[in-house]
Amino acid sequence: GREVDKFTHLGLTKEKGSQVAAPLIAESPVNIECRVTQRETLGSHDLFLAKVLCVHADEAYMDASGRFDLAKAKPIVYDHGSYYGLGRALGRFGYSVKKK
Repeated sequence: GREVDKFTHLGLTKEKGSQVAAPLIAESPVNIECRVTQRETLGSHDLFLAKVLCVHADEAYMDASGRFDLAKAKPIVYDHGSYYGLGRALGRFGYSVKKK
């Protein structure tokens, strides 16, 4: 990965962030600018903890109430070498305490 310009290889467009030097991906529905605050070595890999400095969300993916609509964004998940599409919503946080 270090020897390949992934933006060129994948046909992606770099955008300048407002908080950090790392580029944003113009084609991504969401870009999150973070600053690493801690690094923990966990045997075979490192865990990075970071502070979120800025969130950029494409207006095309916002619903009428101003919330980001995941169904429109069609996110993917990476798991041990494989990528998966996300399906239907399975539930909501706080279901048991939701106001009637």
